[in-house]
Amino acid sequence: MKEFKGYNRGINLGGWLSQCNHEEEHYVNFITKADIKQISQWGLDHVRLPIDYQLVKNSDGTTKETGFTYIDNCIDWCKEYGLNLIIDLHKTAGFSFDEANNSFFENPILQDNFIEFWEHIAARYGQYSDTIAFELLNEVVEDSVSSIWNNIAKRAIITIRQKAPDTKIIIGGTRNNSVKTVKKLRKPFDENIVYTFHFYEPLIFTHQGAYWIEPMHKDYRVEYPAPDEEYIKDSKNYLFPKQKSFLNNCSPLSGKDFFRNVFAEAIKVAEERNVALYCGEYGVIDKASDTSTINWISDISEVFREYNIGRALWNYKGKDFGIIDIENKEIMHKIIEML
Repeated sequence: MKEFKGYNRGINLGGWLSQCNHEEEHYVNFITKADIKQISQWGLDHVRLPIDYQLVKNSDGTTKETGFTYIDNCIDWCKEYGLNLIIDLHKTAGFSFDEANNSFFENPILQDNFIEFWEHIAARYGQYSDTIAFELLNEVVEDSVSSIWNNIAKRAIITIRQKAPDTKIIIGGTRNNSVKTVKKLRKPFDENIVYTFHFYEPLIFTHQGAYWIEPMHKDYRVEYPAPDEEYIKDSKNYLFPKQKSFLNNCSPLSGKDFFRNVFAEAIKVAEERNVALYCGEYGVIDKASDTSTINWISDISEVFREYNIGRALWNYKGKDFGIIDIENKEIMHKIIEML
């Protein structure tokens, strides 16, 4: 399968410029040059940088130049330490993957703001196509907007190409970048399009005890691997209907064959369309046992390598998935070695 060169083994900087307290003190202190140096020393080749629209744009669409300072700093640090970077628009005006009642897909003005945002980004960073890639939007939720999303993405790509003809543009499908909706993406417009997906399955394992999933008990724990029956039963009790439906007709639900089976359709689509495939997020919540976390990451990493799928672990710091936050540094380094 086509390779996403320079973006093989990476990590997310989630919680810094997105999903955060948007104040200067946080921006300055949460991630520093020392963190980028650390990531480079781990032997990774890139970072995925989630940003929110409000970092660089006011509500009226005018530009916040100060917000670009933090992006520019990260780019400079990555350049110094030999890392590539993905600018990921994690939340845009009118859309957030973790909220209901998004108006973005129904509002032409918000869509125009989105296109203008990418025009600005392309003009500012398009010259760095050898080290910077653009990810259009994180985790489109509802499957019903698939056609609308394809149309918006086409507009964005056409706009970006006027200023950044060679930059890699990353696009994911609906259902929160599900691997099962890669097939619904339009055929790539040029050779520099990359398809992305996120993977946290079985969700009942990777998100055990997650406080933001309302049916979930905070003290719920499960191991990996575990019998299929246990994952299916517990998913019915502790996940929302849309979350538990992923496991339908999947077997086994652990082991390398689980990942091979659920990736197979997306891999086939990518091969037929000669497009690189990239997993922008995967990981295990910090409440899981060390042994199970290592088992899961070992299995998925082997399959990524087997099919030449680039990837970025969620997450470097915080957000309940932070690898740097692991107290047992021996375990932390075991995980890093497997990425």
